[in-house]
Amino acid sequence: MSEAPGTRLPYLSSRLQGFGTTIFAEMTRLALAHDAVNLGQGFPNFDGPDFVKRAAIEAIEAGQNQYTRSFGIPDLNRAIAEHQRRFWGLDYDPDAEITVTTGATEAIFATLQALCEVGDEVILFEPYYDSYRASVSMAGARERLVALRPPDFAYDRAELEAAFGPRTRAILLNTPHNPSGKVYGRAELEHIAELCRRHDVLAITDEVYEHLVFEGEHVSLASLPGMRERTVVISSLGKSFSFTGWKVGHACAPPALTRAIRSAHQFITFCNSGPFQPAAAAAYRAPDDYFTQLRADYRARRDRLCTGLAEVGFGVIEPAGTYFVQTDIRPLGWEDDVAFCQMLPEKIGVAAIPTSVFYDQRRDGRHLVRFAFCKTLDVIDAGLERLQKLRA
Repeated sequence: MSEAPGTRLPYLSSRLQGFGTTIFAEMTRLALAHDAVNLGQGFPNFDGPDFVKRAAIEAIEAGQNQYTRSFGIPDLNRAIAEHQRRFWGLDYDPDAEITVTTGATEAIFATLQALCEVGDEVILFEPYYDSYRASVSMAGARERLVALRPPDFAYDRAELEAAFGPRTRAILLNTPHNPSGKVYGRAELEHIAELCRRHDVLAITDEVYEHLVFEGEHVSLASLPGMRERTVVISSLGKSFSFTGWKVGHACAPPALTRAIRSAHQFITFCNSGPFQPAAAAAYRAPDDYFTQLRADYRARRDRLCTGLAEVGFGVIEPAGTYFVQTDIRPLGWEDDVAFCQMLPEKIGVAAIPTSVFYDQRRDGRHLVRFAFCKTLDVIDAGLERLQKLRA
């Protein structure tokens, strides 16, 4: 059961009071209860490539099933280093600057635990992925929020500049951005980099959708002048290879930052799953045409869903990246995204995610609902067919 807003849970520490049950669990529960087409939670309904699965099976059969080196098996660390150099022009030492983690979520958590003192401030852009604020809170730090405003989800430069202060320890940046689908432009990133350098602030970049860019280009903040030495670059296997359940992530950072991250990581999960690491190494060495086809396939899914949602009557904000699309529900006569998403599974047979849960000031997102297109075209079409009932 989910908790009502403001409910205080017995035994739960004050750091986590108010976070409640994640919205993804709640919407997935409703989807299962009503046999709804789940266009809410961001997991593919298809497997990743066979050559990656075979590598995992071979690793299991070869006996690679015990604890590994805490920060990753050597071959995976090398493969990640090769990937970073090949796509983003970033050179990392596999042994001194790369840490394999249990997904990107653990990498973010370990990084914040390692780098933040109690009372430090971390700048977040909202809407934000829901684990960010919880991770900041568990580190004893406080968030400073800067709004991304629809329809283009741009930020106000003066607002961001005002967020930097004497207690600012880090800025956490997600690009391509979930849940908006925004891809930060080079001018925005150069502005953020200049502020980090000016205020001697660290940057933590969540780049899990790095290969899912349809408009513009993905630029890693660490590639900008003076930023490699102050940036922790985080990504994972799940989004680019459709193995979200494997939870193989990584953090790339200069040696001093890496040593700090590993100090926290070793006491959180110690190491990642043994047989999935050789498979991840094979994945990161996929040929260029794999990534080209990945983008083409997701672009087709994006276009199918966006076109269908517009035909239903949603105000569609076409995403430049990720596998999510934001929609405005006001043209359909709705003002409350949570009520709308609670109605959808039972009355329409489709699950989606209310965007206001990703805001501290929930009124800013109450008219927005997020749909996922990391689904096969037949599932997207089935969802769109059911959503036609909203036109009646």
